[in-house]
Amino acid sequence: MTIHHLDCATMGPPGGRALLGSGGPLTGRMVGHCLLLETDGGLVLVDTGFGTGDVADPGRLGRTFRTVTRPRLTLPGTALHQIRALGHDPRDVRHIVLTHLDLDHAGGLGDFPQAEVHVFAEELAAARAPATRAERDRYRTAQWAHGPRWVEHRTAGDPWFGFEAARSVADAVPDVLLIPLRGHTRGHAAVAVRHGGSWLLHCGDAYFSHVEMDPAAPHCPPGLRLFQRLMATDDRARTHNQERLRDLLRERPAEVVPFCSHDPYEFDRLSGAAVPPAANAAGAPPHPAG
Repeated sequence: MTIHHLDCATMGPPGGRALLGSGGPLTGRMVGHCLLLETDGGLVLVDTGFGTGDVADPGRLGRTFRTVTRPRLTLPGTALHQIRALGHDPRDVRHIVLTHLDLDHAGGLGDFPQAEVHVFAEELAAARAPATRAERDRYRTAQWAHGPRWVEHRTAGDPWFGFEAARSVADAVPDVLLIPLRGHTRGHAAVAVRHGGSWLLHCGDAYFSHVEMDPAAPHCPPGLRLFQRLMATDDRARTHNQERLRDLLRERPAEVVPFCSHDPYEFDRLSGAAVPPAANAAGAPPHPAG
């Protein structure tokens, strides 16, 4: 399996490094960390970031989201165009595996109408019938108005490193697993990808900064701490799952490489980009390249 790390949702929220832990003195830096997997069963995309529809109509993301995150919407930044730049036909994307359906993770669904879209049933139910104003704000039906080929998964399967359940997304791609990691949303998932003798674990928005995963002294920049609490549908489950991820790092440091959706230091390290000195100063764990 060949793995490509793509940033498909670059954002520059106000606040800067002191508040958000990354970026410059006034403007933060966030990425939309997606994976493109070349497998025997075809191309697999893990999360989609923003799509061409978001670039054409930024208004569908909502004014509040655009003000808070300042997304940098460009066609070359979309998964569709990055897949083409890698020499692949986007029509060869057979499966899309979603950590959740937030608007900065599912914006590109319409660019791959032929793909099966794998998501936990609880997450799809929340998106289709939001129970709170917060849920109505985070999901954008325009991003899946084309009628995706949904594949709903249940939280039942085989144990995975102490987590309750795991489910292979499809028989054709047995090395890609959906793992329940609720809290940020009702049906939030992690996506585990077997790579050689270890696993990459895409944790979505289960955490936002690599310093939260420091096994010895976890902490969180104040802006991200507040944001995560406000956005969580179940904050107790979210913080509990963070502790379980730290336990996994303590117990299986050579077997599992976790990363989240929006931390730029993790993305730079795994994609092979240069990592700024501030990353090491912030206590970034020594992740191997993917």
